[in-house]
Amino acid sequence: MPKVLIAPMTLANVNAPFRQTLRDAGFDLVYPGLPHQLTEDELLAALVGVRASLAGSEPYTARVLAACPQLRVIARVGVGYDAVDVPAATRHGVAVAIAPNTNQGSVAEHTFCLMLGLTRSLVSQHLGTKAGAWPRGTNLPLRTRTLGLLGLGRIGKAVATRALAFEMRVVAHDPYADVAWAKAHGVALLSVEDVLSEADFVSLHVPATAGSKHLINKKTLARMKPTAFLINTARGAVVHEPDLYEALKTKRIAGAALDVFEEEPAGKHPLFELDNVLLTPHAAGMDLRSRDDMAQSAAEAIASLSRGEWPAEKVVNPEVQPAFRWQAE
Repeated sequence: MPKVLIAPMTLANVNAPFRQTLRDAGFDLVYPGLPHQLTEDELLAALVGVRASLAGSEPYTARVLAACPQLRVIARVGVGYDAVDVPAATRHGVAVAIAPNTNQGSVAEHTFCLMLGLTRSLVSQHLGTKAGAWPRGTNLPLRTRTLGLLGLGRIGKAVATRALAFEMRVVAHDPYADVAWAKAHGVALLSVEDVLSEADFVSLHVPATAGSKHLINKKTLARMKPTAFLINTARGAVVHEPDLYEALKTKRIAGAALDVFEEEPAGKHPLFELDNVLLTPHAAGMDLRSRDDMAQSAAEAIASLSRGEWPAEKVVNPEVQPAFRWQAE
């Protein structure tokens, strides 16, 4: 019976439909048994004898892929795949799949959680009230303010529709923007520079690519209003963290909310010492519904590939198809 690794710790004790999907496809489910995201060495140990992986954010590096010739599929429980060395996977005949259209609602809701947390001083008011004080103050509104989106794909669109319900003005930049959708929803498509300069809140929804690496840096931060806030629920690599630290420390911008970091888990970090930062642990895309939907999508991709089917809408390295073999050679 082929083995599938269930790598994300968030799925360790979850009795959801993805398990039955994999069992019905003839798989034995293997769990790492560790209460944290797997390191490279831990992943290597967990993948021994494993044919497919239901993958979290653990590092599928060239070293890992070279050491696991029996591995045929890496199916991400999510839509980002920057933790996978896709060229190396392709060289080794490994299909890499994602779970599209499963977590945009969760990320959008979390984005607004972070914006409201910042503007309503939620953490300081909670702690002050709990300590016996009565820290009332005047909070910032979202209505009538401008939300600037860098990225207008599924997640950007989900954030935009919620912003409109909050009576916000929405501007966005995306080199591949759905112009018809933007026009229908009253979203103004602008240059990156104009989004940064006009927005009261800049929210990032771009993938981690060579082109987006450190998109937010000293130069781009300088374009933002000193009263503006930065929200990052995309990928840590999009932000140059030392530049953001300086901008926040010197009050060049008003604040930031970060769900993602260049190194994860983030451990201790200079940004954590600042009082104008709100932090969450890469949790935006993982509510109960999206967790189950992403895991089910990934399980279905593995099951399909094991049957000789090709879920083209999920596989991010289609060039591997001619060489793909479910049975390792």
